[in-house]
Amino acid sequence: MISLRVPGGGAGREWGMAVKRLGPSRRFVVILVKSVLTPMTRRTWSGQEHIPPTGGVILTPNHLSHADPLVMAHYVYDAHRWPRFLGKASVFKVPVIGKLILRVRQIPVERGSVDAAKSLEALTTAIGEGGAVIIYPEGTTTREPDLWPMRGKTGAARLALATGAPVIPIAQWGAQGFYDTRTKKVGLRPRTPVRIAAGPPVDLSRWAGAEPTRATLEEMTDEIMLHVRDLLAGIRGETPPPLYAPAKGEKA
Repeated sequence: MISLRVPGGGAGREWGMAVKRLGPSRRFVVILVKSVLTPMTRRTWSGQEHIPPTGGVILTPNHLSHADPLVMAHYVYDAHRWPRFLGKASVFKVPVIGKLILRVRQIPVERGSVDAAKSLEALTTAIGEGGAVIIYPEGTTTREPDLWPMRGKTGAARLALATGAPVIPIAQWGAQGFYDTRTKKVGLRPRTPVRIAAGPPVDLSRWAGAEPTRATLEEMTDEIMLHVRDLLAGIRGETPPPLYAPAKGEKA
């Protein structure tokens, strides 16, 4: 039986009441995701106390596999927040699926520099609504040979500068066991170990009020990614390499 609420003290009871107000679409998605992931994963969650219980927040995980958003959604939901991912605007126009993902409050964004302002506006609105927005700073699954994080793109930094919302670094390891993006190998082994750890908010105060120049945004992005990398090093028990910079034109 899949439980939709998290037991515990006062906070757990409040979250249980909030779950009852999710509505049928979100309750359906929760049941679907948890019914798959509960038997398929052996989860080690840590650092969820660093995710604020309310208010707009930017969550910045590393990206290992096309399977890891499901695991990340499970983690964020178990932290008593509703996960809000970004999706290509075109997907939201697909019959049935598009309506469903809109109802569960995912965020359509446009790709390309021409529509960058619209995308930032959509994200800023989500933060203003108190959303827990998940942005993969790398922009794609990592191309680093040993699956360490790459240098990130500047979207999360730009959003943080525009909104002042806290940025929570998150590292994850294990979802690549379900789908290895490099080899296209699918794994369906029950109780696959999956570990996710969140850290304290990244201190970006030195850039508060700064103009969003490329240099400023790249410095902020590197700071975020270094925190993510170091969290992953703790999970893996290994010494991390420098942030990976893929060659121009290199494919994931």
